[in-house]
Amino acid sequence: VHTAGAVDSCVLSMGSARTCAGDECAWRQVRWSGINSNAPGPVEIGMSLDIASIDAISEINMDYTATIFLRQRWRDSRLVFPGNESVSVDGRLVSLLWIPDTFIPDSKRSFLHDVTVENRLIRIFSNGTVLYALRITATIACNMDLTKYPMDRQECTLQLESWGYNLQDVVFYWTRGNDSVRGLDTLRLAQYSVESYYTAVSQAVYETGHYPKLVLHFALRRNVLFFILETYVPSILLVVLSWVSFWISQSSVPARTCIGVTTVLTMTTLMMGARTSLPNANCFIKAIDVYLGICFTFIFGALLEYACAHFYTMQHQTLQDMHRVRKLRCHFVNVQTNIILKCFLMPTEQSPNQEVKINGDTKLKQGCGLSTVKDAYGRAAAVFIVENPHNIDRHARTAFPIAFFFVNILYWLYYLCF
Repeated sequence: VHTAGAVDSCVLSMGSARTCAGDECAWRQVRWSGINSNAPGPVEIGMSLDIASIDAISEINMDYTATIFLRQRWRDSRLVFPGNESVSVDGRLVSLLWIPDTFIPDSKRSFLHDVTVENRLIRIFSNGTVLYALRITATIACNMDLTKYPMDRQECTLQLESWGYNLQDVVFYWTRGNDSVRGLDTLRLAQYSVESYYTAVSQAVYETGHYPKLVLHFALRRNVLFFILETYVPSILLVVLSWVSFWISQSSVPARTCIGVTTVLTMTTLMMGARTSLPNANCFIKAIDVYLGICFTFIFGALLEYACAHFYTMQHQTLQDMHRVRKLRCHFVNVQTNIILKCFLMPTEQSPNQEVKINGDTKLKQGCGLSTVKDAYGRAAAVFIVENPHNIDRHARTAFPIAFFFVNILYWLYYLCF
């Protein structure tokens, strides 16, 4: 609501160095009025922002909390008074003036600071220009893409719109373009750094009409060093620790098993801790999840490597024992009567199938070793027999570090360059 004739007498009596408040001016004589209908067009409202602080950026709620100084400036011909002075009006008298109905559409919570008094100021200049400044703290939504977390770059906005006045009534503009926003260059955040920002003029389209809108775009780059020290380095050390078992004797079952199981459990705890920090963002497959999964795969692979090496070592020892004390099971077949005579003989230098005579005339065919079916099975099983099980550890000492090195190169190239 605008003040009319009483403002002139108030300003003339108070001067530029004094502030109108209470009954010092004849505010009781003010007549109420709406937006200046005598203006040739919509009221042009220039805005500027000072970002005092960004207190918190929450990936869980996908919002940020900022304290800003919002300054709005417009001209009202009904408030013109003679002279070159300006007068500051007490903020408690703001209800007696017409002010824009500016609001933040993406705000979840906001409040006006009131210590020690309400933090807002109205200054009226002699040409009718009105400066309206206030200090507010707002929690504003910011849609985040966390697929590259913690190497992500977030684009957030701060929008200002008119609640009830459409484009036929008011027009918003930035007073000095990108220079209308101050404070972002010197802002220091815990996990982020402000990479860039720019302003834009737009309009909001609703069912009730078109409304003026100003948008501040700013990009935040997360500082990855904290996560390298907290998550990546411990994960790499756990993977390297799992490789220590390759240099431990295969006969030391408790030592190698303890290293494998301990590293697996520690890696699992590290993965759970990384995921619980972002409970509502679990729908994203984040970059840190991919890396922890890679590390877990290598650690679990080292544990499986020992299981395979131990299995083939035991198999190799069993085969050696069998070759050392084996007794061949031979069978003698009477060709004439088809009677099978079984016996157990020690190995000899005779051919596997030869004829022998019993009682001088009976021919027997001696078959030593496995049958034809068993021979085929033995040849197939021999493919999976490792001649020297110690070669498994020897190859793993080289294969695991090389594979982990190349996977790391691909991982960091993808998430840092693409």
